Amino acid sequence: MMMAVSFERYGRLYYLDPGPYQPAVGARVLVPTDAGPEVAYCVWAPQWVAEDVGGLPVCAGLATEEDLARDEGNRAKRAHAKVTARRLIREHGLPMKVVGVDYVNAPPVLTVYFSAPHRVDFRALVRDLAGRLSGRVELRQVGPRDEARLQGGIGPCGRDLCCATFLKDFEPVSVRMAKDQDLPVNPLRIAGACGRLMCCLKYEHPLYQDFHANTPGLGEQVDTPEGPGVVTGHNVPGDKVVVKLTGDGRKCACTRASVCGSRQAYEARYGDDTGAAPGSAAASGGGAAAGPGAAPAPGGAE
Repeated sequence: MMMAVSFERYGRLYYLDPGPYQPAVGARVLVPTDAGPEVAYCVWAPQWVAEDVGGLPVCAGLATEEDLARDEGNRAKRAHAKVTARRLIREHGLPMKVVGVDYVNAPPVLTVYFSAPHRVDFRALVRDLAGRLSGRVELRQVGPRDEARLQGGIGPCGRDLCCATFLKDFEPVSVRMAKDQDLPVNPLRIAGACGRLMCCLKYEHPLYQDFHANTPGLGEQVDTPEGPGVVTGHNVPGDKVVVKLTGDGRKCACTRASVCGSRQAYEARYGDDTGAAPGSAAASGGGAAAGPGAAPAPGGAE
C-alpha cells in the first residue's frame, strides 16, 4: 500500500506507507519528520501498487484538533517571519530575495531561504532577525532550481512545475538532449521557470536514443512494404519513419519494424547505385552490361 501527501494544498508530493489508516483525499494526516510529526494533506488515497516499494515512512495517524491548531500556529509564525525578513533586508540594503521560510518546533528554529546573485554577508541581518523574532534563525542561500521548487509555479506545458510536485532530485540536463529530440536550441523554448534547461528534457531522451540507434538515418535508402525509398523524416513518438518512395515520389509513414533499415539490405535486394542487380556481371566487376533480368536502378537519395 502507498499514499501521497503534500504539506501545501498544491505543493510537492511525498509518499507514505498508510499503515493501518485509510484517509480519504483531502484529509489531514500526520507525517513523521526529523522534528516530529507534521500535518499534511492526503493527495492520493491509499492504494495497492504492483511493485514492492520499501523504505517508505509510515503514516503517524490522522491529525487531531490539537495538531491542526499547532499547524496553524506554525503557519502564522512562518508568514510573520517572511514579512519581517523582507523588511529587514530592505533596511540593510542587501541584494537578497526571500524564497521561503521553514519553522520547526523542537527545538524552535526558523530557517529563511533566500536567493542572491552572489555571496552575501548577512551576519548583521541574522542578529536583527533573531532579536525581532525572539528565537534562533538560520539563513540558507539557494540556487535558481531550488528557488523554483520552493516557490512553485506553472511550466510551459500548463501544469505545475515538476520540481515543485514529484521530482525528488535534480538530474543533469544538457543541450544535447534537446538536439537529440529535434527541439529548437532556443533558450526561450527549452528553459523552465528557473531559467535553466527544463527537467522534462530528460524524460523522453532514452526513447529518442534507442530510436535513433536502431533506425535508418535521414537520406538512407530503405525498403518498405510499399516499395524502396529514401528516409526523409522520423516520427519518434509514433515509432514511424517517413519515407519518400523512389517509384512515384510519394511520401509514406511506415512503422520502424516494417522498414528494412540498412544500406546493405537495400543493395542486397535492389542492387547498388550503378543499377546492377546482385550477381550480375557489372556487380561482380565484369565489363558486360547487365542482362534483361537485372533489377532497375534505384532513384538514389535526394
